[in-house]
Amino acid sequence: MSPVDTARPLPWGADAAVAYGEYPEPFWRSLFFFNVYRLVVALVLLLSVAIWGSSLWFGSRDLRLFVIADIAYVVFSIGCFVLVSARWRFTLQLALQVAADVTFVMILQFASGGISSGLGLLLLTTLAGAGLISRGRLTLFFAAIAGIGVLLEHTYEVLGLDASEAQYIQAGLLSGAYFAIAWLAHALAKYTVASEQLAARREIDLANMAQVNQLVIRDMQDGVLVVDEGGVIRQLNARAERLLGPLPLERGETTLADYAPALAAQFERWRTQMGVDGGAGVPFTSSISARFVPVGRSREVGAVIFLEDQTRIQAQARQLKLAALGRLTANIAHEIRNPLGAISHAAELLQEEPAKNGTAARLLTIINENTRRLDRMVNDVLRLNRGERAHRERFKLVDFLRVFVEQFAQTERINADVFAVEVADDPAVLFDRSHLNQVMWNLCRNALRHCRRGRASIRIRVATERTGSIVKLDVQDDGPGVPAEVRSQLFEPFFTTAAGGTGLGLYIAREVCEANGATLDYIETPAGAQFTVLCRAG
Repeated sequence: MSPVDTARPLPWGADAAVAYGEYPEPFWRSLFFFNVYRLVVALVLLLSVAIWGSSLWFGSRDLRLFVIADIAYVVFSIGCFVLVSARWRFTLQLALQVAADVTFVMILQFASGGISSGLGLLLLTTLAGAGLISRGRLTLFFAAIAGIGVLLEHTYEVLGLDASEAQYIQAGLLSGAYFAIAWLAHALAKYTVASEQLAARREIDLANMAQVNQLVIRDMQDGVLVVDEGGVIRQLNARAERLLGPLPLERGETTLADYAPALAAQFERWRTQMGVDGGAGVPFTSSISARFVPVGRSREVGAVIFLEDQTRIQAQARQLKLAALGRLTANIAHEIRNPLGAISHAAELLQEEPAKNGTAARLLTIINENTRRLDRMVNDVLRLNRGERAHRERFKLVDFLRVFVEQFAQTERINADVFAVEVADDPAVLFDRSHLNQVMWNLCRNALRHCRRGRASIRIRVATERTGSIVKLDVQDDGPGVPAEVRSQLFEPFFTTAAGGTGLGLYIAREVCEANGATLDYIETPAGAQFTVLCRAG
């Protein structure tokens, strides 16, 4: 089914059935039970005559004719089952069956002494059933056939058998009853058709709503679990599986206690302790909080559990804060650039003076170093504010790393054996080559600053995850590592522990990774510092 099914519901009426070229199954099922009723009536009449004989009113005028007509009625009813199973010409079958009912009932009525036998009342049920089966079509036509049959049968009695003309009143009343029942069946059929059409539309609306709900839940940034009163997980989205792990597929029903015991304990505490408020979000792990919302008025019938990724929320808040900060710093950087250029130019002119002493030379060196630092900071801020778009390309990561290590060692004047490149696979990545180069320069400069600068002090590892769809790139050094108290601030702008640093390197590196659909995170290790880039395989 499509996400939103706009197809019109099938109107279960005879007109719609003709429009669709065939009658739906409910029509044929109703005709089958209608024929069952006909067969039961014929068999009951036949058994009554066989058991009680002439003591009954049935067949009082001509018992032989009554029995023959009743046997023919039974045979006709059995033959109708064959036609119904063949699904042949529904409207024609119904019309023939009603006409046969009128014919057989009139013959049985004549053989039983005429209208006073009361057998004509059997047609009331026949007309009501035919009207409901046909959903109102031809109902009055069937009533007219029955009324004409009653009047013709009594007219034959009056003309041929000297029956009482006064019984025309009975025949007329019975014909009127036929039309009354037919009109009632017609009204009930119209009401039934309207109800079925409304139910069909409601069914489509409910199906569409269920599909829309599934799409909304699937694409939500928060994890969503629906748990019933027994703690059984009825529904969860992909985000919840990413936060809590994949749901076991080998079991039919998975309980929350089996899937996430810590979350199940919080859920049980929220459900049993009315004072516990689950709407504000209860910390579940260091990075996930759980929010409980009851399905109904009572907490006992189940709940919807929202899992909120605090790192994502913090990142969004940080992005909002940095967006405003970026606009401010960009304006400040533009204002700084002009006087900074003037200071740098003046320092260069002073360095050309022949009469400067040692103290002046040292002060000029300090001025030049700090102006270069400020210029680098201004350039970083302006580059950050521009938000350069990534131009991704597919290339082999291992070949890129070999060239990078060689260039890095030459630029920093170190031995290449300081690096150790460990390759588990040789994957291709989808990344902007210049962006990845910028990220690696930043990570390796930080690693070089804090490592021991011995053999294999900086390890670069390449591996694949998730059946080769994700490439993992690790940069690890053998230094003292990042102190625990500053790890949460590593990727914040303008935070640095190095003298002369701008504090924008790691922040820009993470932004560059996100622009390429990748992530950059610090990984806690027993020794040294490790940064991991997860990017898409080419």
